Amino acid sequence: MTANFHRAPALTILAGRRAIQRIREEGLRPEDVHVIPGAAGGPKALGISGLDRAIFGDWLLRAPQQRALIGSSIGSWRFAAVASGDDPGAQLAQLAQLYTSQRFAKGVSAAEVTRKSRIFLDTLLAGREDAILKHPHYRLNILVVRSRGRLAEDARGALTLGLMQAISANMVGRRHLGRFMERAIIHDSRHQTPVDKLVDFPSHAVALTRDNLMPALLASASIPMVMTGVRDIPGAPAGVYRDGGLLDYHLDLPYRQPGIVLYPHFTDRIVPGWFDKALPWRRGDVGRLQDVVLVAPSRAYLAGLPDRKLPDRKDFERYLNDDAGREKAWQVAVAESQRLGDEFLELVDSGRIAEVVQPLGPAR
Repeated sequence: MTANFHRAPALTILAGRRAIQRIREEGLRPEDVHVIPGAAGGPKALGISGLDRAIFGDWLLRAPQQRALIGSSIGSWRFAAVASGDDPGAQLAQLAQLYTSQRFAKGVSAAEVTRKSRIFLDTLLAGREDAILKHPHYRLNILVVRSRGRLAEDARGALTLGLMQAISANMVGRRHLGRFMERAIIHDSRHQTPVDKLVDFPSHAVALTRDNLMPALLASASIPMVMTGVRDIPGAPAGVYRDGGLLDYHLDLPYRQPGIVLYPHFTDRIVPGWFDKALPWRRGDVGRLQDVVLVAPSRAYLAGLPDRKLPDRKDFERYLNDDAGREKAWQVAVAESQRLGDEFLELVDSGRIAEVVQPLGPAR
């Protein structure tokens, strides 16, 4: 008798009400996809690199059309890489390699992290700015926040106090964060932003240009205390700009599109803002995520990775004085992520996605 060994699914597929009905009736086709969000999450992006390469380097290329890419922090960096040339797979692979090879000494200053981040972006994207701005199919949208009050300070004491005040205000209600920050979407001027009118926080729409592309990308990943803020992004209201994930961590936004919002994500949760990570009752608004299809690593898949999780920023502390060990663990996670991409392509090509998709809702 031959034994049959079945590997646990590598992916979890969740979909909003309209999206799940559409998938069960028609499957999921690349021409259905018009908007793609990218969450903040730092090194977690490395853990879905293979999924990104399958989606952008294969599947979407089968049906070229205008698509909006909207991201905060590493999400915006992923999408800038995708839109920076005619080989998105190669650019995504370079992003993973550059991130993995970063090394920081204990007690590194925010100024030094910022300096190295500029080098990272220059290595990945310098000379490719026009390709991003003129891409025939992709329209890049970069989320940043404009700091208010003490959050506009880089002095450690004042910024710490500002963060404590913002965290306390967020505990009372997310809407109170408007006292500390505003949203800005630096967007491709050839098309409107892919979201309906935003009324939750003061928000600014700013045209993406050659002058503000790199500053916006740097600002979008500028975590307070870890990196310095970016002052006066060209074309945007004057001020200090920081990580877009502070307000839009997992991009719980009112998307505007004619079809599907395909969301390659790190987790099966949608957490509205960075300060909501420790608040389990804060979840994405199911009512405005009805067209979202969320594709994430399954819990069984994560259990098979080094440290039983995706790479994350805490690994710099976990592997302190062992950069080679951290790099090896991250390289394994990147290599394993090809399974995510292979499984996604199999599910959509075979139509089996209709069998495995589950409702996207607050109960999970």
